[in-house]
Amino acid sequence: MSTGVHEPLLRLGETFEEVMARRVGRRSFIKGAAAAAPLLVVAPTALAEPSGADTATRPLGGSNGLTFKTIPLQSGEQVVVPPGYRAAVVARWGDPLHDGVPTFDPLGQTPIQQAQQVGYNCDFLMFFPLPPEHRGRRGRFGVGWRRRGLLTVNHEYTNPELMFEGYNPESPLEEQVNIELMAHGLSVLEVIESRETGWEVRRGSPFNRRITAATPILLGGPVAGDAMVKTSGDPNGRLAFGTLNNCGGGITPWQTLLTAEENFNQYFANNNALPESDPRRAFHERYGIPGDASARRWELFHDRFDVSKEPNEPFRFGYIVEIDPFDPHSFPTKRTALGRMKHEAATVALSRSRRAVVYSGDDERFEHIYKFVSAKPVSHVRGHNRDLLDEGILYAAKFNDDGTGAWIPLIAGQGALADWTQAEVCINTREAALVSGATRMDRPEDGETNPRSGKVYFALTNNTARTTPSGDAGEDAANPRQPNPHGHILEITEQDDDHAATSFTWEVFILCGDPDEPADGTYFAGFDQSNVSAISSPDNITFDRRGNLWIATDGQASTFGANDGIYAVPTDGRGRGFLRQFLSGVMGAEVASLVLAPDQRTLFVSIQHPGEGSTLSDPTGPSTRWPDFGAGPPRPSVVAVWRERPPFHIGA
Repeated sequence: MSTGVHEPLLRLGETFEEVMARRVGRRSFIKGAAAAAPLLVVAPTALAEPSGADTATRPLGGSNGLTFKTIPLQSGEQVVVPPGYRAAVVARWGDPLHDGVPTFDPLGQTPIQQAQQVGYNCDFLMFFPLPPEHRGRRGRFGVGWRRRGLLTVNHEYTNPELMFEGYNPESPLEEQVNIELMAHGLSVLEVIESRETGWEVRRGSPFNRRITAATPILLGGPVAGDAMVKTSGDPNGRLAFGTLNNCGGGITPWQTLLTAEENFNQYFANNNALPESDPRRAFHERYGIPGDASARRWELFHDRFDVSKEPNEPFRFGYIVEIDPFDPHSFPTKRTALGRMKHEAATVALSRSRRAVVYSGDDERFEHIYKFVSAKPVSHVRGHNRDLLDEGILYAAKFNDDGTGAWIPLIAGQGALADWTQAEVCINTREAALVSGATRMDRPEDGETNPRSGKVYFALTNNTARTTPSGDAGEDAANPRQPNPHGHILEITEQDDDHAATSFTWEVFILCGDPDEPADGTYFAGFDQSNVSAISSPDNITFDRRGNLWIATDGQASTFGANDGIYAVPTDGRGRGFLRQFLSGVMGAEVASLVLAPDQRTLFVSIQHPGEGSTLSDPTGPSTRWPDFGAGPPRPSVVAVWRERPPFHIGA
């Protein structure tokens, strides 16, 4: 996640609140939409109303298939699910991937061992069904083959204070830093059905693979070979080493993984050592590169993280990385045409002309929403799509106060980018979007496409720095609260239902918060708020086959004093907006990601940084030692949730 805001953002650009303010100036305030919240500026047509039913008399539910019993907010040390469901750990930090790799020992960990074990801080999850030739006998659900697949798991960052006894943040040991490097990146795991635990990792599978902060990764697209990405370790500017802070992601139609590099700035140091006349210094400031020492101190042992020694190294991070999970010997590639930012999402849709469209958010306060449209259509021959994402047009979203919007092309040589090269656009994407007039948002995180309607939904996690109207009504309309501690969710409809369109309409689907607190100014697509769950800080989202939106949160400990969780809400019909909590996570942990197996009978969930806010060196130890509850540290893990009796579908 990302919570900062960098000063250059505040000097120009349209804010979402400004957009909404203009709309309010022309229309009456919506009935019941948090009249007690004077800084909430919402116009009637900006809020998503249900169709064909009076919200006051509309019956609960509908034909969305969600029948689980709502759970309340929790604050304990266990994952909580509704009655009739079970939850069990599938993979935890340190689990070996291969035969011969030692069992996890937190006191005897080495970089070599960590490079062959599940990494730290599980985040974005994706499930890839195995091709028919790898399938086995019938499974317990009678689907005709033993359920197996590849589960990819991002490892966003490390909490060394929860990894190492006696860790000193001012002076870490080189061995500790190198273990952290190997704990970053992602894991590719073959998982298999188990009667006892739901799912388990198939240790020794030829598909099992770790990609770390030291793995060679190709640079593709406009940035490849550019002078700004050449370093002493890579004078050609075409081969990066490692991927960092992998947060969100997506899956392509040709079955490759897209993993998003987010807060890469935290790993670098000493930007102030560059002369003020060096333009790279301002570029780095725009992305939050520290002026002095980093919080992690990796620069003490690896020169590439010291900007005074390798000023171009940060330009090699902040991209979407494409990986073929079915080929453990393939090179990952950073697809630089999709722009450089604190990427959160990479959800892929097909346009009417079969071009690949990738939606993404830049997860920081006052940053932007983007989409990329490939130049060529997706081929039915998988290999022909190998470099499809290296050519196309990158757009940034402009929200208008009348509920319309436009995708602004970020093309070098045009408009405000007349003097830019495309490599500069793809390296300094934030500035390119800002000067082109894109709308500044409240931490745009995950974006996903509804499989039934084709609409695109974006989670805006929160923005407590948004405290005054921005002067731009379009920005105020799409980010309608000042401040915005709980976040909201937008619903975008592309023109002619074509994902390659350059215009769209938009609505506020949900304004998060506690519906029992009028000052929170909550709104749930017009649904009766007395029946919905409290929710704060929406982060990652996914859809089930019925078009229900599933939401994972990140930040409820600070807003509600409760654990983060997972929520489900219908997006159409009489139940539209009927949001309910399905799962509660663990104290100190973010519920970082969620994905449904293709048959909808398993929900995989990432529990990230359990015990964060405490350390192994505290007099009483960490706040939790989940999931093992032994003498060892808490371990970030992937959990599987399934239903014990028919109907087996999650949520039913």
